[in-house]
Amino acid sequence: MASDPRIRASDADRDRTATLLREHHAAGRLDADEFNERLDKTFAAKTVGELDDLLSDLPSIDLYRLPDHGLPRRPAVPGATSHLGTMAAAGATRPHGRFSPAWQAAWGSWLSVSAVLIVIWTLSGMGYPWFAWIVGPWGAVMLARWVTGNHPDGGQRQVRGSSHHEQLPWDGKQDQGDGSPR
Repeated sequence: MASDPRIRASDADRDRTATLLREHHAAGRLDADEFNERLDKTFAAKTVGELDDLLSDLPSIDLYRLPDHGLPRRPAVPGATSHLGTMAAAGATRPHGRFSPAWQAAWGSWLSVSAVLIVIWTLSGMGYPWFAWIVGPWGAVMLARWVTGNHPDGGQRQVRGSSHHEQLPWDGKQDQGDGSPR
């Protein structure tokens, strides 16, 4: 911790020591009684030296060590900043069109809401089928968009790399603040 054992311990120092003691207890280096005794002394400690004494007979543990063998790793692709970028650079394609994840989510939402409304209608005595006024038009609009190939967010899917800024009438020049292009 600190080089001078007489320095007063902060709450963060006590918490760090308690975390280390928990790790040692979990690893089996401390039994329950000894762990509880040291934990009580940790929160009663006034100086950094007292905290160091509680850990002096235990091996050091790096709390910030990341597991390196337990996680599957893919080779890094130059220029890719994410897992999706790596997949795209490797040639993997995402489904698009009518079977895209967006459409699967939209149809799943419609189906889930429809099922809940039908269950409520069934439990309320199966009178007038009021749920049809909700699921019918919603399903019809989604079906029409699905058949015509529109994206479920309400418009055509935007082409990568294009943005509304590229279609400005004054060729995308910077605005000077008064509304006129430079």
